[in-house]
Amino acid sequence: QQVLKHQRDQMSSVIRIKPYHYVHVLDNNSNVTNVVVGPKTFTRQDHEKVVGGPSEMIMIPPRHYCVISNPIARENGKIVLDNKGNAKLRHGDEEIRFSQEPFPLFPGEELKGKVQSLQVVAPNAALRLRCLRNFTFKPNEDAEPVQRTAGDEWLWEGPGTYYPRIEVQVIEIVRAFVIKPNFALRLRARRACVDRDGVRRAAGEEWIVRRTGAYLPSVDEEIVHEIKAQILTDKVALQLRASRTFTDVFGKERKAGSEWLITKSDAETHIPDVYEEVVGQVRITTLTNRQFCVVLDPIGADGKPELGKRVLRQGPTSFFLNPGERLEGSGIQNVFVLTAEESLLLSAKESFKDGKVTRAPGDRWMIYGPCDYIPPVEVEIIQKRTSIALDQNEGIYVRNISTGKVRMVIGETYRLEPNEELWTKDLPASIESLLGTRRDKSRVVTYRAPHNSAVQVFDYKSKKSRVVFGPELIMLGPDEHFSLLSLSGDKPKRPHAIKALALMLGPDFMTDVVTVETADHARLSLKLSYNWHFAIDPKNPDDATRIFQVPDFVGDACKAIASRVRGAVAQSSFDDFHKRSAKIIRTAVFGVDEQSKIKNEFHFASNNLVITNIDIQSVEPVDQRTRDSLQKSVQLAIEITTSSQEASARHEAQRQEQVAKGKLEQQKISDEAEAEKANKHLLTLRAQSAAIESTGQATAEAKARAEAAQIEGEANVEQAKLKSEATRMTSEQELEESKARQEADIEYQTILNELELSRAREMAGIEAKKFSDIVGAIGADTIASIAQAGPEMQAKLLSGLGIQSLMITDGSSPINLFNTASGLIGRK
Repeated sequence: QQVLKHQRDQMSSVIRIKPYHYVHVLDNNSNVTNVVVGPKTFTRQDHEKVVGGPSEMIMIPPRHYCVISNPIARENGKIVLDNKGNAKLRHGDEEIRFSQEPFPLFPGEELKGKVQSLQVVAPNAALRLRCLRNFTFKPNEDAEPVQRTAGDEWLWEGPGTYYPRIEVQVIEIVRAFVIKPNFALRLRARRACVDRDGVRRAAGEEWIVRRTGAYLPSVDEEIVHEIKAQILTDKVALQLRASRTFTDVFGKERKAGSEWLITKSDAETHIPDVYEEVVGQVRITTLTNRQFCVVLDPIGADGKPELGKRVLRQGPTSFFLNPGERLEGSGIQNVFVLTAEESLLLSAKESFKDGKVTRAPGDRWMIYGPCDYIPPVEVEIIQKRTSIALDQNEGIYVRNISTGKVRMVIGETYRLEPNEELWTKDLPASIESLLGTRRDKSRVVTYRAPHNSAVQVFDYKSKKSRVVFGPELIMLGPDEHFSLLSLSGDKPKRPHAIKALALMLGPDFMTDVVTVETADHARLSLKLSYNWHFAIDPKNPDDATRIFQVPDFVGDACKAIASRVRGAVAQSSFDDFHKRSAKIIRTAVFGVDEQSKIKNEFHFASNNLVITNIDIQSVEPVDQRTRDSLQKSVQLAIEITTSSQEASARHEAQRQEQVAKGKLEQQKISDEAEAEKANKHLLTLRAQSAAIESTGQATAEAKARAEAAQIEGEANVEQAKLKSEATRMTSEQELEESKARQEADIEYQTILNELELSRAREMAGIEAKKFSDIVGAIGADTIASIAQAGPEMQAKLLSGLGIQSLMITDGSSPINLFNTASGLIGRK
């Protein structure tokens, strides 16, 4: 419809243009297009043609703008026309037009986009602008012209309204960064520039902005990151390192690589500078009044480390360890508190003066308790010693480090001297295992010799040995060692099977297995047990030494006895030895005296060992055939013996059975006689029982009746007594009750009478007081007048009537006229 309307308007010769509208009219003769602006009624000529419109003019409200492409050229505010009368256009160019009167678009001009509002830049914000082509402008009328070159960038800071230019492109909106308390901003220069503080910055240089508030970085600045301040307390400090030489915020010059501390005394918070590296936090070192420490490589007064120096710091104090400083050893140490039994062994590291004593390097001395001690830096504590309390059976080895002499201290409380130390005595592993529990090697080696035993101790220094008989406690000297016994053991005996320190003196026994061969070449295995003991006098040193002359007395004795047994058995046949084995062996071992009797003992002169008895525990053939033959003969002998014993046992059982049967018959006859006697006695008892039964019934009935009557009489008597007692008690109770009632009545009446008496007394008092008050109120004279008024009036009345006396009665009250008349009749 609009197209049709437009065509109709073109075809129409008269065009009515509304206000603020325009049309483009083409003159076909000159080929020039003119702008016709309303309100107007335009009459189109034949050579004219409406090529555009009617269109609404461009209206730009206040604080708005629009962009016109291909704008017309103007000079001094006037439109420039060519020689044909056409308005010249700046083709390819653009123009920004701000708020003005509505205007039409000339032919060739185009509205780019829409009418837009001007951009308002808020406070703490800016527009980042870039110059697209060179231009010059004045920021204000009084300012010098500013030349902008294509590629330049700058900020247009708010608050304000930004009026755009064709030569300038808005890249972005830059907003200010708010720096909070205890925060800072780290910036980097994109290129050489001057920052907001007027400091010239090189490209790539970084710096810190610490002031609180909004910070708007310039176009040549970029924000690296936000930095949070390190909070410093009384217990925490900050250790920093300089990455290059610079001057810090406190005005101190810091060399590259140097380290330092920032404490609360310097600042409560610290924001590390660009050239400061945070090494870490340092905790405060606190010493109580009972603590101390040694600081190595301390920082001197000039702020430089004094390498190799040691400084002692005592509590109570608190300090931070500076960079490079460290605590010696285990750090904080407690003051050495020494009791009366404790001491410290000290050594001087260097020359110094200890009070009035000058100590040379290497000197050793001791500090004895009770006291507190803090060692100076020149002193090294070698050892803390405690007095060693020793029982009479305890001891220690002490070595003098000056002379090297080792001695033994026993049975006293001993405190080591500065030139003494505990000496450790090492023993062979075999002896250590025999002593049992793990021992303190500085303690005197002790061994409890068992009862009836002997222990040999050898002194390597004096080349002498001593023998100790048990029970006894043996204490080894520094140069003494136990003589280890290596004895044979097992069955048959095997050398070095038993290790021991104590040699048992017996009596005891030992068992050995000996293989022998008879004259008829029968090989037998004998298991023999020997009883033995040592025949010595403990008080005789020669006897004590002799028992240890044979290292293995068990093996030596068993070999000697076995050789004798083999020789004796070799001369006997198997049957003979089987019959007389004990005699043959005892004769071979013990021998015979002049009377051809077997001796009682076998004595070893070398060590006084005495064999007192031999027990043959078993005899077994070594050859299997001999063993089988012997086993068959033994079984046959056992069978013969068993059969004989069975026959003898059978005969004895039969004999005992016959004897038992005879005894049984005799017992049966005796039991029958006894039964007859018992039957006779039973019949007698039955007769007596019948007689007693006939007479006993009547007697029982009579006794029962008598007892019943007696019981009844006693019951009546008892009942009468009870009734009498009840009556007495009732009477007494009634009497008590009556007495109590009368006493209560009397007490009540007494109280009532007292109350009445008290009431009457009080009423009398009240009446008396009332009468007294009345009398006092009326007066004595008035009462006397009232009392006298009646008689006086009667006397006057009678005297007026002339009557001397008068008596008036009611007739019901009798009057004694005899007595009365005497009063009425006058007397002379």
